[in-house]
Amino acid sequence: MNAMNTHYPEPVRVEAVNRHTLAVIVDNEPGVLARISGMFSGRGYNIESLTVSESEEARHLSRITIVTTGTNAVIEQIKAQLDRLVPVHRVVDLTLQGNSLEREICLVKVVGQGDHRSEALRLAAAFDAKTLDATLNSFVFELTGSTEEVDRFIRLMTVIGLVEICRTGIAAMGRGAEPL
Repeated sequence: MNAMNTHYPEPVRVEAVNRHTLAVIVDNEPGVLARISGMFSGRGYNIESLTVSESEEARHLSRITIVTTGTNAVIEQIKAQLDRLVPVHRVVDLTLQGNSLEREICLVKVVGQGDHRSEALRLAAAFDAKTLDATLNSFVFELTGSTEEVDRFIRLMTVIGLVEICRTGIAAMGRGAEPL
């Protein structure tokens, strides 16, 4: 029996699962991305979005932006394990830092004729999407925005005739003058 002398089990504590955006500065060398993604998969963590690019050519550093989810304890564990990897110089949780800017680029191919064609153009204009390619029966649009905005655009284009999507993943940066 538990402390209150009852036969009922203690209630299960359910912690909230939160989405976090992590900025990771690493050496720009072969195998670094494999080591980081291996750390995630080896411990059963999921990467929802991943973007990588060289950020400082002179110092041979790259910036990896990772979007993942987990309880507060899991996120802290992920950050600690990333920080221990040898090629990692710095791990910053942009979600905890406060207001960060997050953007994603999406290419969307839509096929349609007649009313569907004009509706696709109207929606693209409403979202400020650029038309990159146009044929008599298809368009390729480019949209830059928040993940929610990109998701909304894709849902609307699905009804019209969406046939292909290519998304970059999230690029994120903290607001203000302070560098990472």
